[in-house]
Amino acid sequence: MIRVVVVDDHEIVRKGIIAYLQTDKEIEVVGEAANGQDGVKIIRNTRPNVVLMDLIMDNGNGIEATKEVMQELPDCRIIILTSYYDDGQVFPALQAGAFSYMLKTSSAVEITDAIKKAYQGVNVIEPKVAGKLVSNFQKGEKKRHDSLTERELEVLLCIGNGMTNQEISNHLYIGIKTVKTHVSNILAKLEVNDRTQAAVYVHRNHLL
Repeated sequence: MIRVVVVDDHEIVRKGIIAYLQTDKEIEVVGEAANGQDGVKIIRNTRPNVVLMDLIMDNGNGIEATKEVMQELPDCRIIILTSYYDDGQVFPALQAGAFSYMLKTSSAVEITDAIKKAYQGVNVIEPKVAGKLVSNFQKGEKKRHDSLTERELEVLLCIGNGMTNQEISNHLYIGIKTVKTHVSNILAKLEVNDRTQAAVYVHRNHLL
């Protein structure tokens, strides 16, 4: 069962999302909040697997809440669900630790699918947002992967295919701690902040 918390200041939107999620047997909605501050408290108390997080809210916006949650519960997967995709929102949200980024124009089925993928360790990035990430890494990015070892490149390609650390471990027959070390080295060498940006790098450079 995937434990989910929904944080959104629009009650109709929040209640509508919750009503749909409750029809899915794989998902349990364990909490809801109308602002970032209350969201952090509920997330802290319920310890969900996945959080749907709005960005623009009173009493603590989604970026601040995401950053605070990630500091306390780093294994929690936060999906930003918002109407905004300008640079001033996208990059700070991902830098704060958001796992996926979706727009509210997404269908209920797409949102549910993103929750399940987040639980499995697979990012979902709205195409408009992904385009911004690609543009952000256009300058000088093509040579960064030249510094990777053969094994690190293999791990990077697995990340590009959306594999979790455990799946990479099984696929390459290496220990989970070794995978984590490789991932850390890859992020540093590519000069990216997280796996999402690493995956964008893979596709931007046609490495697969």
